[in-house]
Amino acid sequence: MLVEREEHLGRLHQIQESALAGKGRVVLLEGPTAAGRTELLHAFADRAEAAGFRLVHAVCSRSEQNLAFGMLNQLLRYAGLPMTTDTRETGPGPSGPDGPSVRAWSADELCASLLEQAADRPLLLAVDDSQYADADSLSVLLRHSRRLRSARVVVVLADSDVPSSNLPLRAELLRQPNLSRVRVSLLTRSGVREFLTGRLGADEAARLACDFHALTGGSPLLLGALADDHADPDGPLAARGYGLALLSCLHRGDPAVLALARALAVLDEDATDDGLASLAGGIDVRAVSRAMTAAGLLDDDGGFRHPAARQAVLEDLAPREHSALYGRAARLLHAAGAEPVRVARHLREAGRADGPWAVRALVEAAEYEVLADRPEDAAACLELAERSSGDLTERAEVLARLAHTGFQFDPATASRHLAPLVTAGRAGHLKFRESALLVRQLLWNGRAEEASSVLDRMRESADEPTADPGSELADLEQWLAWAHPPLARPVGTSGAASRRPGATGESAGTVVALRSEPWLGRAATLANHLARDRPGAAERAEQVLWDLRLSRTECWTGESAMLALLTLLHSDRADLAADWCERLSADAANHSAPTWQAVFTAIRAEVAVRQGDLESAVEKAQEAFALLPPKSWGVAIGLPLSSLIVATTRIGRHEEAARWLSYAVPTAMYESWYGLSFLQARGIHHLATNHVHAALGDFLSCGELQRNWGMDSPGPVAWRAGAAEACIRLGNPDRAKQLVHEQLARPAGAGSRIRGMSLRLYAATCAPGRALQLLTEALELLESAGDRFEQARVLADMSRMYYALGEHRRARMMFRQSLHVAKACEAHPLAQELLSGSGEYERPRIAAAEAPSAGHGELTGSERRVASLAVMGYTNREIASKLYVTPSTVEQHLTRVYRKLKIQRRQDLPSDLWPNASRAG
Repeated sequence: MLVEREEHLGRLHQIQESALAGKGRVVLLEGPTAAGRTELLHAFADRAEAAGFRLVHAVCSRSEQNLAFGMLNQLLRYAGLPMTTDTRETGPGPSGPDGPSVRAWSADELCASLLEQAADRPLLLAVDDSQYADADSLSVLLRHSRRLRSARVVVVLADSDVPSSNLPLRAELLRQPNLSRVRVSLLTRSGVREFLTGRLGADEAARLACDFHALTGGSPLLLGALADDHADPDGPLAARGYGLALLSCLHRGDPAVLALARALAVLDEDATDDGLASLAGGIDVRAVSRAMTAAGLLDDDGGFRHPAARQAVLEDLAPREHSALYGRAARLLHAAGAEPVRVARHLREAGRADGPWAVRALVEAAEYEVLADRPEDAAACLELAERSSGDLTERAEVLARLAHTGFQFDPATASRHLAPLVTAGRAGHLKFRESALLVRQLLWNGRAEEASSVLDRMRESADEPTADPGSELADLEQWLAWAHPPLARPVGTSGAASRRPGATGESAGTVVALRSEPWLGRAATLANHLARDRPGAAERAEQVLWDLRLSRTECWTGESAMLALLTLLHSDRADLAADWCERLSADAANHSAPTWQAVFTAIRAEVAVRQGDLESAVEKAQEAFALLPPKSWGVAIGLPLSSLIVATTRIGRHEEAARWLSYAVPTAMYESWYGLSFLQARGIHHLATNHVHAALGDFLSCGELQRNWGMDSPGPVAWRAGAAEACIRLGNPDRAKQLVHEQLARPAGAGSRIRGMSLRLYAATCAPGRALQLLTEALELLESAGDRFEQARVLADMSRMYYALGEHRRARMMFRQSLHVAKACEAHPLAQELLSGSGEYERPRIAAAEAPSAGHGELTGSERRVASLAVMGYTNREIASKLYVTPSTVEQHLTRVYRKLKIQRRQDLPSDLWPNASRAG
């Protein structure tokens, strides 16, 4: 850099010496904006003054370009001439009161006067930014330059490469024989490195030279600003110095340069030559772009070099200009057939959508943004469309979409749109689809009265003579019958389509009409399966999940997925429900749907409770609250709260469970199935803390609600099992037996987890012999359902029954297994209850049985199977019968097991050989 500068100064020195010898010269100092022309001009002027030249200096600006003789007036003032110029060619001007202080000069007189001054002392006329000189001054200067061949005058014009309006005069100047051209170029990479060395040090300069050259194109002004930014990244210049330097270059340059820069910043990725030309006012895009590239403002592809450049240009726009440019860009893109999402991006920046075409583009773009998992961008498009639309029906439809889109992200925030939607619904501006979504969100937020008013309007519309009674309303009523039963009503008042959603019988859940909204049909079908435990419910639910997989094209995908997961759980497919919860939670996270991610995580917590994985249940429920704050859960808060209360109660953290119980829940929660789960959880906590009467009241309240809602067959909550246990604790076995009989008579009472729990309670009212039969069946049912906590309770009861029958060996075996499973579940109160009732004699043997065995992992598969059955208390003959081998083979296997585990007898077999113990641990 320094070498090039000295070369230029050396050449200018030669011109200076030539002028001193009486050979005047005109020097055109050329180069791109901010390349260092002004700095070189000042350096030459300083040297010329030191050599005896008289400096006459002028600086031109774009704002004075149309001021006649503006540049020449500056030169005259510096020359010490108290005069002005005029367009007249002859004659003195009028004198002032104190003499001839103001005078009009002809061009010839001015030239003669300057030449006379140069005869006494050499003269340097220096003009910076001469591309902005007015045409009159350039005409005089051009005439003067023709008379310099024998004068001691040097005229230096610092001129930019950007095209200007004075091209003809400049072209004539370039034909002068005494003209010298000095080209100031941008810095090369080596020049950039030399520049940075003085500011950042040699090592840092060597490391950054290549990148800084790419970011600045070698422009000294931009390079200096970038170096300052780098040297002080956390200071006031951070990310600002480069942008300010760039703006300085743009505003000093030709208006076409600034216009193109703004068009580039606005169009960004949508920039084309035609679009840029239209947005920039019809400029020659390629010519201006070449000039800007030569100045280091753009890269070789015509784009900004630095990421901060575009933002700096946009921030320089006034708000009104910003809006106008983006609005024009949106219209240009729409006229060119661009995708709606590209048009919408500019409309959002403009902050306005003038015309129906703009509103349509925003709505279409919102659908794309939803599919692209960008709900916040979709919401922004819909908000602008709703503000800009002049059609009330269209506005209502857009607002409904906006509310639904916001619900995926945060129901509490989306709820601000519900009140105007209710008003629109009452005015008849909502279609069925939007009305159904509105009802869903109102009920989520506990606004049952408003939901009821919307439902009334929907039912009235369905009853109108011209309306199709259809099945959409029937599907909505079916979903209501499960989720919010107090609001469900028979469909159709004229008779043909009438039915009671809560009625029993297969026909009540059958929909024969053709559905136009499959999402609502799926939700209704799953709700029907949940309410009545239809055959094949689990298979249907899994098929729905495979079909959905969080498809963002359907409005109630999340709702249908939630109902499908609950169907799997109620069908005792906890393992399958757990897998789907994990899969759907990951999908929801990938699709930016935190509301449904939280819901699926909360269901995963309930699955963990059913599996006896209590610590995991607490972790998942708390994770659900982390994903969605409590204020956003609405009535659905009963879902994670129930899991937290049951899990912390069974772990033994009763104070924590009591804190969750004291959480302020919406009153409307008790009018939904979420309230039933909460009441059941509260009853479980009351039982565990010996508030048995309160527990019985909670369970009976569940039953009363379900009966009033017509959904006690079997209903969301098996309340009779909890009520029966409370009656046993209160010394009322007859009432307990009655409740158990009623539960076993329910359609879901056979072959399910609920049947296993009911059989355990029934056994508590029977003699030991009959009780063991019931408990054995209960254990098998609970093992198939995967509920380890309930298994531990059945094993404990079996141990007590064996003791009562005098079979102490089997009793001890059952006791050890119960204790092991209880500890694996982290059910500390249950484990403590078992230990406190075991007696001092049993505790050493319990401890020995619970100790880990050294050779456990060395057992073969067949040895493990034999040992597992032996741990369960089966004799050698019974084991042989189950495994289809001989008793001798069983005995040989057990002998090898004893040797590997270093024990002496069957009673010392470790409890973790229990068939489910390895899964529990």
